[in-house]
Amino acid sequence: MNAVKKISLVILMVLAMVGVGVVLSAPTSASTCPTGWGSLPKVNSVSSQAHITAVRAGQNVCYDRLVFDINGSNPGWSVRYVNNVFAEGSGAVLPVTGGAKLEVVIRSLSDTNRMPSVSGFRTFRSVVYGGSFEGQTTVGLGVRARLPFRVFTLTNPSRVVIDVAHQWN
Repeated sequence: MNAVKKISLVILMVLAMVGVGVVLSAPTSASTCPTGWGSLPKVNSVSSQAHITAVRAGQNVCYDRLVFDINGSNPGWSVRYVNNVFAEGSGAVLPVTGGAKLEVVIRSLSDTNRMPSVSGFRTFRSVVYGGSFEGQTTVGLGVRARLPFRVFTLTNPSRVVIDVAHQWN
């Protein structure tokens, strides 16, 4: 074997060993997405006289998030997958786009009908205001597919939070 071939072989072996070392030393603390949320209805029947003051949306590595800001104690809520979401009072079908539709009912009136844009979100496709009537507010949340979700409340300030996973884990 001539010197050029030997040097080339040594370089290839070194590169292969470095490559294996990089693969073996890859960080093991990479973010892991939560599991176990499921897609069944979620309900909290607490009552409150507070009002919804704003609705916001955000993105996370593992999920898209919808947040309802509340001006008092947290109200109850119901979130479930449905074939159609209906407007409060009139019963008209809301134009919710997406492969699946979540009906979000917050047991509180709303001081706003402004919904956030979710253009470019990985999971969310649309957020449609369905009105406030008789102490509750309905919002249609269009998502890419029937994916797992969770609902919870936060305090100081009060918020109702809905996270929809980007995929099943």
